[in-house]
Amino acid sequence: MSRRIDISKVFPKYAFWDMDSSKLSLKRDKDIIIPRALYATTKETFPKDITVLEAYYSKNEIVDILKHTKENISNQVCELVSKRYNTKPFYRYAV
Repeated sequence: MSRRIDISKVFPKYAFWDMDSSKLSLKRDKDIIIPRALYATTKETFPKDITVLEAYYSKNEIVDILKHTKENISNQVCELVSKRYNTKPFYRYAV
């Protein structure tokens, strides 16, 4: 049996302002959690923010979710992720 994790204690509560974060599952809802955990990240806070995600998700999961999300993720976040993982740069919006 896997231990249930309260998302609001791991990730910023404001990232899930429109839903009950206590009902989110790390496995089932990764397509919501990953982009929202990085939504407000900056160049300065990125190392800390991505490290929290890496405790729960693989590099491939993070990149794949960000490439296909409908969440409002900046191109800067996409660049930071691609640099961290040495992948081909990807963007959410045309540059």
